Amino acid sequence: MELPVITNGEDAIKYVIDNEIDFVKLGIFDVDGVLRGKYLNRDKFISAIIHGFAFCDVVLGWDSNDQLYDNVTFTGWHTAYPDAPARIVPQTMRLLPFENNIPFFIGEFAGHAEPICPRGLLKRVLAKADDMGYKVTTAAEFEFFVFEETPESVREKNYKNLKSLTPGYFGYSGLRSSVHADIYHELLDMCLAMDMEIEGLHTETGPGVLEAAIKYDEAMRSADKAALFKTFAKVMFQQRGLMATFMARWSNDWPGQSGHLHMSMADKTSGKGVFYDAKEPMHMSKTMRHFIGGQQALLPNILAMISPTVNSYTRLVPGLWAPTSATWGYENRTTALRVIGGSEKSQRVEVRIAAADINPYIAMAAGIGAGLWGIENAIEPEPAIVGNAYAIEETRPERRLPTTLTEAANRLLACKPAREIFGDAFVDHYAQTRIWEEREARKAITDWQLARYFEII
Repeated sequence: MELPVITNGEDAIKYVIDNEIDFVKLGIFDVDGVLRGKYLNRDKFISAIIHGFAFCDVVLGWDSNDQLYDNVTFTGWHTAYPDAPARIVPQTMRLLPFENNIPFFIGEFAGHAEPICPRGLLKRVLAKADDMGYKVTTAAEFEFFVFEETPESVREKNYKNLKSLTPGYFGYSGLRSSVHADIYHELLDMCLAMDMEIEGLHTETGPGVLEAAIKYDEAMRSADKAALFKTFAKVMFQQRGLMATFMARWSNDWPGQSGHLHMSMADKTSGKGVFYDAKEPMHMSKTMRHFIGGQQALLPNILAMISPTVNSYTRLVPGLWAPTSATWGYENRTTALRVIGGSEKSQRVEVRIAAADINPYIAMAAGIGAGLWGIENAIEPEPAIVGNAYAIEETRPERRLPTTLTEAANRLLACKPAREIFGDAFVDHYAQTRIWEEREARKAITDWQLARYFEII
């Protein structure tokens, strides 16, 4: 079914009425990028479009396991978890193919909750880009492992001895993608139907691991697509009796799972790409140099926004295809920031530090916001890394990235430019949620600890 064009609330209401739709589905992405939503009947939906609606602010006050933060001020027992104002974004309408094409809409927090809403954060950063005369284009690509398991079976097995969709190493496999063509095509078709078209899909190196590159778009639409992809890919696989994980690294035996972000900018009036200059080395314009300079300078301080879980940091070790310092290079896959050469329209920077566990709104806001700050302040990057970045990182200790989530969160709290770019309300709330996340992890008695200490100590 062809996706209808919805440009405003009136279009959305008309579509629902004309098609005699009784219920719509609505979702808001929380701090961890988890979709929280519900069904609304037709009358409630129309009222929400016209007047806005209320959504319990606990969505911004609990973690991905629904445990309540005890270290944030925005909401908690001290505020009694009231409703917060929210709004439906009509232009985000999709039809859910596995729910008889029921309309689905993305919502976002408004009013006093907007400063810490992930989608609101990206909206503010993009408004800054617009004020500076730029239109930002982004794309996300995700690696994820697929298992012949269910939510029940992985728990019964305690997440051990899981059966992957396919065994062993076999990157870019024509064989595997043909054997399981029905799964690949179902994913491709679902994403096309839901306006999150996949530009490339292939096996990666590892058992049952796939990589999907979502087609580039204007940055907010791109973030919407990335967030929706993570949710509804999991829905599709679970409906087939399979499971997909977007953890940064799920096993000691296999590399991590990336969530690389591609970013470029154009002059909003002429549409001409501003990252390309044929007269400059590597065809990098002054604007692109300063954009990367800002990213390089701030990355150690905003890493918590891009590597948001305790698990993220198990991937950031040498030799696992993930950088450990704020470095950049031209077509260099060992650096945190990779300049991808091309034409005026295709030259871009790839944020390679990001893993599949990102909240796309927050990670994109971090990368774009730091780049814009670099342009505003004419920040020149260090010389590009040539060759293996891991081999020379020790000579640049000031560019070392935090090695734990708590360290990253504390650096974010102390970063004045981050507060200027993202706002005090967001920085304070978000950093505390990350400190909570690692505090929760420290309570866990791991298999490693039992094996190391149970008998010997």
